[in-house]
Amino acid sequence: MNQISGRFIAEAPTIGPIGAAAQAVPAWTGDFHRLRLRLYLFMIAADGLLMAASFLLANVAYFHRPFASYGVNTLALLFPLYLAIGLNGGTWSLQALESSRRSVGLATQSLLFAIAVATFVLFTFKIGQDFSRVVFGLGSILSLLMIAAARARFGEAIGRRCGWTFRREVLIVDGVAATAPGAELVVDARREELRPSIDDPSMLDRLGRLLAGSERVILACPAERRAAWSRMLAGANVDVELLSPDLDRLGAIGLRRHAGRATILVGCGPLGLRQRALKRAFDLVVSVPVLLLLLPLLTLVAAAIRLDSPGPVLFRQPRMGRGNRLFGMLKFRTMRAEATDTAGDRSTARDDDRITRVGRLLRRTSLDELPQLLNVLSGEMSLVGPRPHALGSTAEDAPFWLIEERYWDRHAIKPGMTGLAQIRGYRGATACRSDVTNRLQADLEYLDGWSLGRDISILVRTLNVLVHRNAY
Repeated sequence: MNQISGRFIAEAPTIGPIGAAAQAVPAWTGDFHRLRLRLYLFMIAADGLLMAASFLLANVAYFHRPFASYGVNTLALLFPLYLAIGLNGGTWSLQALESSRRSVGLATQSLLFAIAVATFVLFTFKIGQDFSRVVFGLGSILSLLMIAAARARFGEAIGRRCGWTFRREVLIVDGVAATAPGAELVVDARREELRPSIDDPSMLDRLGRLLAGSERVILACPAERRAAWSRMLAGANVDVELLSPDLDRLGAIGLRRHAGRATILVGCGPLGLRQRALKRAFDLVVSVPVLLLLLPLLTLVAAAIRLDSPGPVLFRQPRMGRGNRLFGMLKFRTMRAEATDTAGDRSTARDDDRITRVGRLLRRTSLDELPQLLNVLSGEMSLVGPRPHALGSTAEDAPFWLIEERYWDRHAIKPGMTGLAQIRGYRGATACRSDVTNRLQADLEYLDGWSLGRDISILVRTLNVLVHRNAY
């Protein structure tokens, strides 16, 4: 049995011919993201050490001195090239972990390309006097052989140790027969009282927490419920595939497979592991010094709130985060304590009588949002991303998710303190449906074309809209 979010999910549900096929116990039951990151770092370090050893041996063979400048210079040129090419070419990737043969091929390909680029650089810029052709050639050959041999041995050893499973997969079974080979987690939707309903945020939160840490979801359900499940899982920040017997009869090709049967990919996470790591590093590099720098201002704001009206300084409101999981978003309290709206059922109006004197100034200058830096530090939010909405938010008396069917898709990434919608002026009350549509279109555009440069650009442009006519 696997325990998730306080509930026990059986490795194999009672329906269908799953039974013994799902009884295998995963060789690794921890965080697969962290496991892969550690293995990638180990492989990079191992490749670098083996390359260094190769050129030191080449120095010894030709100059009888291990630290002769020719070998050191060659290593200083070749390894950064190999690292850059390998990071772009998947030398340290899931594919390299899942197959030792593939790992050897990717490393060899990247190193050969790096050798070719290094040769071109030496020839073009005529800097060969600082390099030895013998050491360059001998060191390169030794690097290729040593890295390939180490990759083969390491791949087999770590593969057997982890059962050749380097990412968590979940099979959701809803009233049909399905087979679960290997060590994936099987969830019986009916027994766990899960149903495809986008009108129930608490249900989305339950499902999001169950899928936390997963990277692939295979869905087996009747045809009439596929659309509902697809829509519910669209914002889960994982690859979502439909197990479809119809495709087997049609002989479809070019699609994914599961246990020998065709699946349709209907959803995926917008960012890969390296992109998420880069975005998280950027969040920490910026938010930590900013928070320290603004500490005196935050202290003054907190004192002003306490002097202006009784009640807590901070206001915590449940919002929907990445993977449709609820979290408590922090703000400075800007309303009277007895009038705060935790669910967000009532949109803030321009002359809202619930807002305090200090609160009105904080809202107008966006200073009330600064405590969300703590949400960023905790990993619940990012500096840039779709703004999280209050669960009770409506436009023309309709919840946001009923206005736009792709609304939940925006939760495939961490919510942000600012985003593309905000710098385009889409903020404030949502009086009409177009307010929701404009925000959603901007959010989906952001998900579709993420880059670190774009995050930096949005963050800089946010400075121009901190004081905005719709901020009240």
